[in-house]
Amino acid sequence: MSLSKSIRATHDSLASLFDQMVDSLDADDQTRLQNQFVWELARHLVAEELVLYPAMAKYVDRGVLDLDRDRREHESIKYYLRLFQGIPPQDPRFTSTITRLMGELRAHLRREQDTELVLLENAITSEENLRLAKSLSRTKLFVPTRAHPQAPDQPPFETAASLLLAPMDMLNDLLRRWP
Repeated sequence: MSLSKSIRATHDSLASLFDQMVDSLDADDQTRLQNQFVWELARHLVAEELVLYPAMAKYVDRGVLDLDRDRREHESIKYYLRLFQGIPPQDPRFTSTITRLMGELRAHLRREQDTELVLLENAITSEENLRLAKSLSRTKLFVPTRAHPQAPDQPPFETAASLLLAPMDMLNDLLRRWP
């Protein structure tokens, strides 16, 4: 699977989870969907920072400028994700927080899919594209599954922080309810 198809599949999954969450009237169902949404988005954000951003910096001429904006957007998304992951569905802030988070996320995803991934894929070989897609997928196995906006977000510290936080998140995931 190509890099853009892999990333788009995650984006589509997040959008579907959001729709299911806000449409559901069952608090237990919403909690399970919330856990899945947080799990997918947290892993996706960190994997992009570890795999996609370095590739953009290496292969796309204006990638560094985009990376600064992308990192700021990721920090904002992580902030709302951190808020959201601690709000139970019965809380009146549940829907407004996930809606705000999804609004921030959709703007970021749209530009990423429509511009940045196109620029990157035009600048790399098909072999490099597949290598990056595999690397992104593998990286998701070793990164935190919850938002940690206070964690470092600049290389090389982001990698070290991710490796330290991930095992604790994964242990806590064993106690969460899932769809």
